[in-house]
Amino acid sequence: MQFELSEEQAELAATVRGLLDKRADSAAVRAASTSETGYDEGLWTTLCEQIGVAALAVPEEYDGVGVSFFETAVVLEEIGRTIAPSPLLATTVATEALLAGGTEDAKKRLLPGIAAGEIATIALDDGPVLDADRAQVILAVRGDDLVEVSGATATWAESMDQSVRLAHLDLSGAELTVVGDGNAARTRAELVGAAAVAALAVGLSDRALQMTVGYLKERVQFGRPIGSFQALKHRMADVLARVEMSRSASWAASYALTDAETDPAEAAFLTHSAASYALETAGLAASECVQLHGGIAITWEHDAHLVFKRAHALGQLYGAPHRHRAAVEL
Repeated sequence: MQFELSEEQAELAATVRGLLDKRADSAAVRAASTSETGYDEGLWTTLCEQIGVAALAVPEEYDGVGVSFFETAVVLEEIGRTIAPSPLLATTVATEALLAGGTEDAKKRLLPGIAAGEIATIALDDGPVLDADRAQVILAVRGDDLVEVSGATATWAESMDQSVRLAHLDLSGAELTVVGDGNAARTRAELVGAAAVAALAVGLSDRALQMTVGYLKERVQFGRPIGSFQALKHRMADVLARVEMSRSASWAASYALTDAETDPAEAAFLTHSAASYALETAGLAASECVQLHGGIAITWEHDAHLVFKRAHALGQLYGAPHRHRAAVEL
């Protein structure tokens, strides 16, 4: 395992970052989060058509790029850095669940559309479902079966972080078609969801760190930038160390979930470890961002509150840090 990106992966990250720098600044993120759809449809189309983000982990026989989940995690880290609302998380988890548990017929029928940019999601329990009210492909695990859902009623569920779209899914009048093994799909979805959230958390933590360091260099108190005060240097150094360790843990987990030769127990261990560490780091980086920015950080106009809300939202999607630690201990 190499703890560095290949030349192609680094180029992918740079390409996505360049696009997001142009299309997902603060104003764009706020506008997209509060829009009727909850995301920037034009940006999603560009990411899918020009970069192929939804097709990265889809095998070539299903019209995908045919690389791996690791490359998708690289993209997710960049998206996490911008706090842009994106259907990629839900689509990735649904894609991996379908690849793990779906029948060949279901894969041939559904994956080409997902690779082309159709939003997909999967319901693993009875709680709110990520992107359920805007997904073209809805899967669910019911008992031992993976089912395709048609005709369900999805109702937007208000959440603290407006950039994370949740909806209540009513299956009472829906048509459920069995398309595979629910146990295999659930196992893969839970692990990929945790690893994907860890990647988003790493990007968010890096964003919070850079915001805070930049402010500490500019804010002057007692005739000098406050970033020159030793106590604040130590705090930022601690966050930097945590971010770098979170990134290493995230890459290790994503690589393990990609490598077919990795023992499933080891992959699960690495994934839960990465999620626990990265999510706690995001919470720390966000809290330091708010505290060290001072009074401006609690205003609606400043982005610190967006970072804070995203950090806490990520910790609820696929398990809180303490739950991932409990899974490692077991």
